[in-house]
Amino acid sequence: MLTDYVLTVSVSVAAGTDALTSAFAAVAPYHVLIALSFIAILAFGNLRGVKESGKLFAAPTYFFIGMMGLLIVMGIVRWVAGTIHPQDLTPLLQHAKNPSIPLPSKLRGALPYGRKGIENAFLYGAGLFVVLKAFASGGAAVTGVEAISNGVTAFRRPEWLNARRTLMIMGGVLGVLFLGLSVLSTKTHPVPYASGSPTVISQVGKGVFGGGGSGNTLYYLLQAGTMLILVLAANTSFADFPRLASFHAGDNFMPKQLTKRGHRLVFSNGIISLAVAAAILLTATGARVDRLIPLYAIGVFTSFTMSQSGMAKHHWTRREPHWRRGMAINGTGALLSLVVDIIILITKFTAGAWVICLLVPIMVFGLTRLNKQYEAEAKELQEDAPAAAERRILGRHVVLVLIERLDLAAARAIQYARTMTPDELRAVHFVIDTNQATALTEEWQRLGLSRLPLELIDCPDRRLTRAAVELCAEVLTDGDTEVSVLLPRIVHTRAWHRLLHDSTAESIAAALGDLPHANVTFVPYHLGSQRRREELPAITSNGASKKQVASHGVSSDLTPEQVPEGATPIASITYRQRARVAGRVRSVRVQPWSGVATLECQVVDPTGGILVVFLGRKQVAGIAPGAKIVVEGMVGDHGGRLAILNPRLPDHCGRRRRPPDPPRRPLNQCTSSSSAAAASDPSSPSTSSEPGTPLPSSTRTGGRSSASPKSSWPAASSASGSTATILRRRGRRRRAPSRR
Repeated sequence: MLTDYVLTVSVSVAAGTDALTSAFAAVAPYHVLIALSFIAILAFGNLRGVKESGKLFAAPTYFFIGMMGLLIVMGIVRWVAGTIHPQDLTPLLQHAKNPSIPLPSKLRGALPYGRKGIENAFLYGAGLFVVLKAFASGGAAVTGVEAISNGVTAFRRPEWLNARRTLMIMGGVLGVLFLGLSVLSTKTHPVPYASGSPTVISQVGKGVFGGGGSGNTLYYLLQAGTMLILVLAANTSFADFPRLASFHAGDNFMPKQLTKRGHRLVFSNGIISLAVAAAILLTATGARVDRLIPLYAIGVFTSFTMSQSGMAKHHWTRREPHWRRGMAINGTGALLSLVVDIIILITKFTAGAWVICLLVPIMVFGLTRLNKQYEAEAKELQEDAPAAAERRILGRHVVLVLIERLDLAAARAIQYARTMTPDELRAVHFVIDTNQATALTEEWQRLGLSRLPLELIDCPDRRLTRAAVELCAEVLTDGDTEVSVLLPRIVHTRAWHRLLHDSTAESIAAALGDLPHANVTFVPYHLGSQRRREELPAITSNGASKKQVASHGVSSDLTPEQVPEGATPIASITYRQRARVAGRVRSVRVQPWSGVATLECQVVDPTGGILVVFLGRKQVAGIAPGAKIVVEGMVGDHGGRLAILNPRLPDHCGRRRRPPDPPRRPLNQCTSSSSAAAASDPSSPSTSSEPGTPLPSSTRTGGRSSASPKSSWPAASSASGSTATILRRRGRRRRAPSRR
């Protein structure tokens, strides 16, 4: 099916280009370029997220059917009236008898007439072969009917009935148009051209519509409808190929890159792959339809044969009601498809059919080999993974920073190594050039970096990879040491800049990867980032005001209709403010605070983002990445960030959900904790009998603070419930004493 989709794009675009060049012969020399431009336009549109729409494709389809119906009706009327305009083939017949007679300009490039056949040749078998060949060639006209069977689920209910009706209508329309065009072809005398242009439909249209203003207008409308329906037919492959390829990639039969969606939620890699494959095929065949049809027909009829055979086997094995009739129908279809497939393969083998015979086995072998590779990788990565994550941590951690010179890249690696707080940290320089090593030592001492030891290791054979391996192996000899090797990496702004530098760091990383408990980390430094470095102090200086203003620059996909009345933009939220926020959940995590599981999620809107914390909860219904929610509560500080603690979650109907329940604690602990909190902090409110009255964090956690020492919450922060809620959950109906 994947090859069929590629061939569908190629055949449709090539045929659409033939329709264009038939109407405008001046652009015929640019036939291949026009076809490639059509593919580029389709690929660009699909990459931008063009969605297949029934209305978009219905207009060209109905327009084409209308023009073809008008062509057939006018052709029959003019044939009966004797006013049809057949093409004069006398010069072509004379040229066939005497090649020295020149052809007129409009017949140049036409294929020569054949010789007169032998009488009763049908009895010799040659006529039968010609009939079968014609049957096989005509069978290519039914290619595409499988699109309805593949898209049954897209129909309205009942799907099977609507799909069957559509298939019958399409078959009827196809039969009428095909028969009508064939009849008119016998009256207008179109001739085939080696280049494929002008097409048969174009010549029949000229013969039926004639010249003059109205005739030419109808002719150009016919060609426009033909071009549009053919080119737009290729978009079906752009909609189905990426999805089918993603399924294969998900089953490990194609590269995993085909499963990734772009920012427009389309399978970008699949669209690009299809466009590239179709462009290569068009270029190789010169965008000739007669060269592409055999390849296309073989693929389609092979699929028909396999599907019909599978259905026949299904009827034979299941023996469902009316299975004999179904097996007869599917068996006959499989036999006819197989006959067509064999005939096309024999007659068109030298014309390009051998490509499919060679390409399909190679693709099957390659995809099977790829599947085995993915399966082997998955088995190795999943083997004993939980035990590996819970193994004992080694007692010693050593960080080695490999530097060549003291520059910004090395300084960045050293700064990052210091944040790791290892048991031992040292910078290592392999001495290849004595003068460079001496200069590095002097600069090290001049800058006062003596607190960070610089180790110079002699490397007389200049094999840096072996020297790095020996160094790590020496550190790992005690069996209780974890080694982290930091390698400064310069990231270049241009791809060709990489050719100006060696890849020693990659070689060292590959060699150290074989050592147990040896970890390699690349610390990147982006060249040309001076502007970002200048902006960094301004960014960090604004960090002091993080309690007053929330973070900015986060996108959200909420529409104005989804934002409730009274919602506060996150960018305008300040510390100790009660706010109602509407946004999208960007991230969710469960973070333990003082032994209590806490659900933290980041809610974003078009102006910024804020942290929402649910104490004592591992999950909350409706809270998931990408969910659109409305939260309301008091804004406080949580780990140095603006956050809303235990907010209320109004549902979509405007009714408030029951607030999340706090951790269960014994009743005496809850009462004593609230009394202690009220006594120690006069500004904190006591428990209230009104539902939803906020409590101090100590009350909600039974006397223990549920947040880290860095968390601070205003006394009026929104809580998930009151002490009355806790008592009610324990089966007691008495309320807690009110502050009033």
